[in-house]
Amino acid sequence: MINLEFIPGDSRLVILCDEDAPEVLQEKTGVSILMIRNPDWNNDLSPWPAARVFRKGEDFGGGADKTIALIREWLESHPGQFEKTVIAGYSLAGLFALYAAAQLECFDGCVSASGSLWYPDFAQWLESHPVHCGTVYLSLGDQEKKARNPLMASVEEKTNRVYGLIRSYARCTFVMNPGNHFSDPQGRLLAGIEWVLENL
Repeated sequence: MINLEFIPGDSRLVILCDEDAPEVLQEKTGVSILMIRNPDWNNDLSPWPAARVFRKGEDFGGGADKTIALIREWLESHPGQFEKTVIAGYSLAGLFALYAAAQLECFDGCVSASGSLWYPDFAQWLESHPVHCGTVYLSLGDQEKKARNPLMASVEEKTNRVYGLIRSYARCTFVMNPGNHFSDPQGRLLAGIEWVLENL
């Protein structure tokens, strides 16, 4: 069952939608961390229902709003405790981070590292639902568009579309990394968080 775990640090808070490298992140930056633990990825991090992308996989349940409600409730129970708040994720969690940043007004920055921005209708949805934070980091691997699945192969096109949209009203960067989706996810996520913290 999904739950939140708080790891105290300094007055900056990073909401980490992945379970990767909280110790390394805190060692490098000193931030406080709110971890999303044990998510059912296809349900808890997806913005609305969608068909599976792999034959043996599961459909997406569209339960992200419930996860966002958990985050909102936690933040409301800790008012004024943090001077800056960043939400960050990799892959489907990177999609969730952007979705949450468009739903809540409490974030100063957002990291979508190799985000699943191929998700059906997401780029179009963002056109009428701008993110509320002023600093956004997007990244991809330069081989990700070579995915066999046609929907997933659209990720570079869709990420470019999102980048063009967000940079029209916020500070936004789009970094291309060498490799496919599975190349150094921890490093890509940490690089994004460090960039956002430096540019807040």
